[in-house]
Amino acid sequence: MTFVHQTTYRNNMSNNKVWFITGAGRGMGLYIAKAALAAGNKVVATGRNTEKVIKAIGPSANLLVVKLDITNPADAETAVKETVEKFGRIDVLVNNAANFNAGYFEELSMEEIEQQVSTSLFGPMKVTRAVLPVLRKQRGGHIITISSTAGLTGYTFCSAYAASKFGIDGWMESLQTEVEQFGIHNTIVNPGFFRTELLTEESTKYANRAIEDYTEGRKQQESFWKGANGQQPGDPAKLAQALLTIAAEEKPPLRFLAGEDAVGTAERVSETLKKEAEAYKELSSSLAHDDEVK
Repeated sequence: MTFVHQTTYRNNMSNNKVWFITGAGRGMGLYIAKAALAAGNKVVATGRNTEKVIKAIGPSANLLVVKLDITNPADAETAVKETVEKFGRIDVLVNNAANFNAGYFEELSMEEIEQQVSTSLFGPMKVTRAVLPVLRKQRGGHIITISSTAGLTGYTFCSAYAASKFGIDGWMESLQTEVEQFGIHNTIVNPGFFRTELLTEESTKYANRAIEDYTEGRKQQESFWKGANGQQPGDPAKLAQALLTIAAEEKPPLRFLAGEDAVGTAERVSETLKKEAEAYKELSSSLAHDDEVK
C-alpha cells in the first residue's frame, strides 16, 4: 500500500475527506454516503452486493464501490487496499453495517446470538483492524461507530442486540485510550429510533424457538417492533448531516447521542446509576482489606 505522509495528511484534513462507509447500500449507510458525496467528499461505499450499492447511490467521480462482508477479514483487507490505491488515504471510517436478532434470551438459540455478535460487534472490529494501520501511518483519522441506545441500557426482546451494542461502546471507549496517541479520534453514536431499514424483514430476524411461557409477551413484542417500522421519529438524513458536522470538528466527541429520545435515555441511565451508587455507597466502600491504609 502507498500511504500519504503525515504532513500531507494534515494538510488534507482541511480539504475534502475520504469516507469509508460500511453497509452503504441502504438504510443509514446510504444516507451518510449521499451526504458525504454532496458535501464534496470522496466516498468508499461498501456492501455485500456492489450492484445494489451502485444503483442506490448513483454515479459519481468521487465514489468507489467495494465489496465488503464485514464478517470476513479478507474482504476488509481487500477493501482497504483498494481504497488506498484509489484515494491514497482514509480520513473517516463509519462502522454502520449491522442487523437485529430480536427475541427473548431463552428463545434465541446460541447460533442466533453468535450471529448477532459476529455481525454487530466482531464485524466492526474486523473492519477497524484493517483500517487502523492506515490511520496510524497517517497519524490521524476518525472512527465513527454506530451503536444504539441499546448500548446504554437493556430492552426487552433485545438481549442479543444489546449485548453486541454494549460491547461496541466498551470496545470504542477502550480503543480511544489506545489510539489517541496517533491523532486518531473515536466517536460512538447512540441513535434512538430512526426511520431506517433496521426493522425491515431484511435486517430483523425473530427467534425461531418458541417457549409457551413467553407466548403472550412474544406476540406483543413482535407486534410492537413490526409496527414501529416506518414510524420512527428520527430523520436519518439529518443524522447524516450531524455526522458531517462532528467529523469536521478538530476534537470530535467520544460519544454522540442522536435524537431527543437518545438524550432522554442517557439522562435516565445517568440518574439510575447515581441512585444505585448512593443506595449502597456505605456497603460498597467497606470492602477493602482491613489493613488498607486510608
